[in-house]
Amino acid sequence: MPPNTQPRLLPLRQIELPLCQAPPELKIRTDQDVEVWKSTKGYADYLLFLHRLSEAVVGHMLLPVNPPEQSQEIDSVLTLLDTLSDWVDEIPPLQTPQRFGNLAFRAWGARLEERSEELLSKLLGEKFATASPYLKPYLLTSFGSFLRMDYGTGHESSFTIFLLCLTLIRFFKPEPDEERHLVLSVFARYLQLCWKLQDVYRLEPAGSHGVWGLDDYSFLGYIFGSSQLRDQTDITVASVLNPPLPPSNLYFMSIMRIHQVKHGPFYEHSSQLHSIAVGVPNWGKVNNGLFKMYEAEVLGKRVVVQHLPLGGLMEWDTHVAHHAPLMLRDVPASADTRAPWAHPR
Repeated sequence: MPPNTQPRLLPLRQIELPLCQAPPELKIRTDQDVEVWKSTKGYADYLLFLHRLSEAVVGHMLLPVNPPEQSQEIDSVLTLLDTLSDWVDEIPPLQTPQRFGNLAFRAWGARLEERSEELLSKLLGEKFATASPYLKPYLLTSFGSFLRMDYGTGHESSFTIFLLCLTLIRFFKPEPDEERHLVLSVFARYLQLCWKLQDVYRLEPAGSHGVWGLDDYSFLGYIFGSSQLRDQTDITVASVLNPPLPPSNLYFMSIMRIHQVKHGPFYEHSSQLHSIAVGVPNWGKVNNGLFKMYEAEVLGKRVVVQHLPLGGLMEWDTHVAHHAPLMLRDVPASADTRAPWAHPR
C-alpha cells in the first residue's frame, strides 16, 4: 500500500482518576444489548486499542524474555502472570475421571479471587490504587469460568480489556514501543499461561464452533500474528501448512499449539485456518479479514460478550456513531463484516 493511503490511527484518550462511576458489571442480556454495546464509547475504545496494538507489531517478531528496553510497568504485569503460573504448580490437578474440567481449577480460581486485590495493589502502587475496583472484574474473568471450567474468546477479550483499562489511566503509555511490548511480551506470556491452565486442568472450550470455528479457545493471537507478518512477502500465508513452524510470531505459535492438542489432517480439524492458508493471497487480507471476523463472531455474539463486565473505564452510557473512525483520515468501511473466506451460514 502506498504511504499516502496508509492513515494514522487516532490517539487513545486518557481517563483521569479517581472515577466517580460504578465499577463494571454484567450489562448484556439480550441481542439488543449487543447492539447497544457496539455503540458505546467503551466498544470504540477497545477497537481502537486492538488496532493500535496490531499496528505496533507490524514487522516485529517475538521478543527474547524480558528484553532490557521494557518498561517497569510491563515487567510488573509479567511478574503478575508469572505468579499465577506458579499457582498452577502449587495446585496440582485432582485425580478425577472427567474428560474436561478438573476440579482443581476451582481451587486455582478461588485463590485468584481471594488474592486479586493484593495482586492489583502490588501492580498499581499508590498512584493508581483507586483504579483497582474497575480492573478487578476483568482480571477475574481473564482465565476462564471457574463454574463451568471452560475458557474461550470472551475470557481472552476480558484480559485485553484489562490491558486497555490500564492504558486508559496511563499506567501503560499509548506509544508504539509500549504497545509493541504489550503484545509481544505481555499477551504472549498470557497465552502461554492460558495454555498451561488448559492442559493442567483440562478446560473445556467455551462455545466452540467445532471444525467451523477459527480456534477452539482463542482468536487475538491470529490477529496480532498476521499483523506481525503483514508487510513482508518472504513468508507466505500458505507456509503455515508446512509445520513445524518457528515461534517467531503469534500466528505460527497459535498454529503449532493446534498441532500439539489436535491430531489428524489439518484441513479436517481446522478448516477455517486451512481455508485461509490456501485461499487468501497475502497477510494484509488475512489481517483485515480476521478483524472483521472478530467483530462479527466474538464481539457481536451475545453468548460471548454477555459474560464481559462493562461500565466504569469501559464506558457504557456514552455512545458514539456506529463505525466511529479509528483513523485520522478514514475511509468508509464496507458494510460486509464477513471475513473473505467465511462460509455462508
